[in-house]
Amino acid sequence: MIFALFCAGKGKTMFRKYIGDREFYNKLLKIMIPLLIQNVITNLVSLLDNIMVGQVGTEPMSGVAIVNQLLFIFNLCIFAVNASAGIYSAQFFGKGDMEGVRSSFRMKFWLCAAVFAVALAVLLPCGDFFIGIFLHDSQEGLDLAATLQSASDYLKVMYVGLLPFAIAQAYGSTLREGGETVIPMRASISAVFVNLILNYILIFGKLGAPAMGVVGAAIATVISRFVEFGIIAIYAHTHKKKLLYMEGLFKTLRVRGGLAGSILRMGFPLILNEFLWSTGMTMLNQCYSMRGLEVVSACNISSTVSNLFFCAIFAMGNTISIIVGQLLGAGELDRAVDEARKLIAFSVTLSVGVGIVLAFLAPLFPQLYNTTDMVKDIADKMILIIAISMPFCAFSHGCYFTLRSGGNTWITFLFDCVFTWVVCLPIALILSRFTAVPIIPMYAAVRATEIIKVMIGLPMLKSRKWVHNLVE
Repeated sequence: MIFALFCAGKGKTMFRKYIGDREFYNKLLKIMIPLLIQNVITNLVSLLDNIMVGQVGTEPMSGVAIVNQLLFIFNLCIFAVNASAGIYSAQFFGKGDMEGVRSSFRMKFWLCAAVFAVALAVLLPCGDFFIGIFLHDSQEGLDLAATLQSASDYLKVMYVGLLPFAIAQAYGSTLREGGETVIPMRASISAVFVNLILNYILIFGKLGAPAMGVVGAAIATVISRFVEFGIIAIYAHTHKKKLLYMEGLFKTLRVRGGLAGSILRMGFPLILNEFLWSTGMTMLNQCYSMRGLEVVSACNISSTVSNLFFCAIFAMGNTISIIVGQLLGAGELDRAVDEARKLIAFSVTLSVGVGIVLAFLAPLFPQLYNTTDMVKDIADKMILIIAISMPFCAFSHGCYFTLRSGGNTWITFLFDCVFTWVVCLPIALILSRFTAVPIIPMYAAVRATEIIKVMIGLPMLKSRKWVHNLVE
């Protein structure tokens, strides 16, 4: 794959095509480092939270993992609606059109409210049903009823934090698209430390508080989301001289004429993609759960640990979106192509080193959990498989954000969502329902499909069909 990256272009030296100058990396790091720090701290605290819940027992940990899998769909839909309007706000900012940025933010506000309303309409009456499809008999006799009760209790509290989370993402994404990455990072860091401290107090009953287990974990998460929302919103509205697009933001909630329709048309495939992709990933985990409740716990451990190491790839994806989007909006199309290629090359190289570290540490992380030896063994092997696949994930992730930055959301829909449903999910469904293949070979087979996505993404990038100035 790396060879393909280096050999894809002609006429320039490898150095000039794939390695930038000092100014390029200064710009990259200025955007990426705050995002990376934010992601690392968020996922590190998430890992610590996960370990604390895991100390309560395997059943409560599995219950929380199932609920988080359901809320993952909500989170990805919020990401999608903000990203669809963010395509325009990044380009409006690059053009210097502050009213365009304001209108894009208002559209984010309306779309977040709509996703929140739909989530409540689905989860309130059907939450226990969705939890139940993940519960299958285990080899070690784990209590399915206790797992269902823990999950249900956790979900009821988590409803309260959905709206502040959504609106905080609208503010944070707009600030980042305007080049302000430090404040969203600070807000996120503050929130995760609040979450960590309250988790310790409320889960285990410290400092005179009652021991509340998974309910305490949910309360801590909800409070932390209000903290993040408060910090970022207060900063945004008290620094209008610096953030010019915040001036008069809520004098009206109307969106500039024609822009709402453009965002919906451009964003619909992106929103549909994130919804179907997140649903597909949830279905994949449901397929894995057919091998027993132990696998649910192992998937929870492996995903939480690997997310910490995927922070570099996630940060690079957002960096690609911001840099390439601003260049396209400023009309520098050739430079956007050149820097996208260098950004993806940097991301792949970085992921190789991160993957090696993760593979080395894979056996250590599961030992931090108060769970069975079988769960630890499965989690260890899953983490190793993830580590091996990281460079391929970095390339496909970079492709996704590059293609999306130019507004080619239908291409990203085919590249991301359709691939999951047409390639990954059928493999998991067949292996889980119609064979006795153990969980590790099944998991490895699904992860190996990332190689196919790399082979699809490379010609998409070279075609330049994604290069569009949407705000010209």
